[in-house]
Amino acid sequence: MNKLLLAALVTGALSTPAFAADYTIMAPASPGGGWDQTARTMQEALQAEGISGNVQVTNVPGAGGTIGLAQFAIQENGNANALIVGGYVMVGAILTNMSPVTLNDVTPIARLTGEAVALVVPAASDIQSVADLVAKLEADPGAVAWAGGSAGGVDHITAGLIAKAVGVDPTQVNYIAYSGGGEALAAILGGQVTVGLSGVSEFASQIEAGELRLLAVSTDSRVPGFDAPTLMEEGVDVAVQNWRMVAAAPGITDEQKAAITADVKAMAESGTWQAALETRGWVDTYLDGDAFATQLEADKSATEAILKDIGLVQ
Repeated sequence: MNKLLLAALVTGALSTPAFAADYTIMAPASPGGGWDQTARTMQEALQAEGISGNVQVTNVPGAGGTIGLAQFAIQENGNANALIVGGYVMVGAILTNMSPVTLNDVTPIARLTGEAVALVVPAASDIQSVADLVAKLEADPGAVAWAGGSAGGVDHITAGLIAKAVGVDPTQVNYIAYSGGGEALAAILGGQVTVGLSGVSEFASQIEAGELRLLAVSTDSRVPGFDAPTLMEEGVDVAVQNWRMVAAAPGITDEQKAAITADVKAMAESGTWQAALETRGWVDTYLDGDAFATQLEADKSATEAILKDIGLVQ
């Protein structure tokens, strides 16, 4: 009887998925934006693929992710079950907010995705094209209100680069920063601003429903599934791609970092994740290890140079 019981227990153990870890993922922004979407898509993929048995997502908005970053770095030190999403926006926000906590205070794991920034206006707007927008901007830069994510992030950088490309002083751009995609969307749909900037996935349903008009995308090639030119095609010499990453807590061991990286890589290669990329219009830009560390340092330097160029950082 004891042998039969032992055999049953062993068989049951072998048939139960060997989950690597239960993760908590912080999205350092309000619900509805790109970081929140990334965290919740990770949650779905990690659980659906049997990589993790239980994944929870928390939201800590504010200051381009730097409030959440600081909280994460302090409270999760040494916790190998804690992850945070971030990206291009956070790199800029750290600089513009002069944040004492930076990406050097966490453990970067991998770059996950790239995405075009979409320029949209309400369907009722008299702006029908990028040329119309440029004309208004040239006539009175301050009269054109741009809604986007946090100050110094990719949306703000895109607005500044557009202004500079058409000969308008980028420091005169009237940029209104919102901590979450949902807040910015409400302002755009409500006609409180002239033009909105955000990842194409955040505007997709409103574009499809005819509530928003997509003027252009920021990348150097068109985005499949969206009938819109690039800024370059419209004669504006700007090409920008947002990117998003995941990091682990500071103070973890090399073995713990390797285990987390293995889980994230398995997720990124999974069918669930790849299907989500296609649905959301995200580009697979997965990169980890030393190659990601090198690229991240290059992106930090390039972002600082751009922010200085458009007057957001001294």
